[in-house]
Amino acid sequence: MTLASIKTKNLQNINFKTLLSVSQIDEVFHRFYLLNKNPKVELNFTNAYTLLVAIILSARTTDISVNKATKALFTKIQNPEDMISLGEEKLKVFIKTIGLYNNKANNIIKMSNILIEKFNSIVPSNMDDLISLPGVGRKSASVLLSSFFKKDAIAVDTHVFRVSNRIGLCSTKSPKETEIKLFQVIPQKWIKNAHHWLVLHGRYICKARKPDCDNCSIKEICIYQQKKVTGL
Repeated sequence: MTLASIKTKNLQNINFKTLLSVSQIDEVFHRFYLLNKNPKVELNFTNAYTLLVAIILSARTTDISVNKATKALFTKIQNPEDMISLGEEKLKVFIKTIGLYNNKANNIIKMSNILIEKFNSIVPSNMDDLISLPGVGRKSASVLLSSFFKKDAIAVDTHVFRVSNRIGLCSTKSPKETEIKLFQVIPQKWIKNAHHWLVLHGRYICKARKPDCDNCSIKEICIYQQKKVTGL
């Protein structure tokens, strides 16, 4: 994936502002790299299909909750055919602890049918085909492309949006703008893992309500005006 593939016709009207310097941004991701050289999605999966199912289930739900539900589910299903054989009502039994499970079950069955009929049961590895599937938006597709297919993709979820704007990678008003800006400012060598590092940083350190600034690896670089660091 390239920046050109995510540009919109109104891109020139977006007033982007870079807050950290190129060298500072490089240092941010260098420090993330030193802490975790091989970051991975925290959803459990066995192949591209089970990861896609887990990603659909994870919308507005924690990865922990999804992993609890899919532990048993993934002993039964490994491909679209397995899912269709299981059926929507039995699928709901496995995922009933997950928010919006009725809608998600419906989308997963529809998605599985389309994979069988249109893609020969193979999960596509490009953005356009992925977002054509029920329950798969741009963020979900980007997670799959980055996590399984190891492509340059940045999935902007609530963590990535918050962290990117808070620490000074960008000053944007929407996930789409954030995705575009991150592709512009993050050095190419860090792109493949950038999403994972930002998610993990937001999930465990730069939390929404009480960021753990004392234990932040980039506290000297971060521009967050409300950060609280002992002795800094």
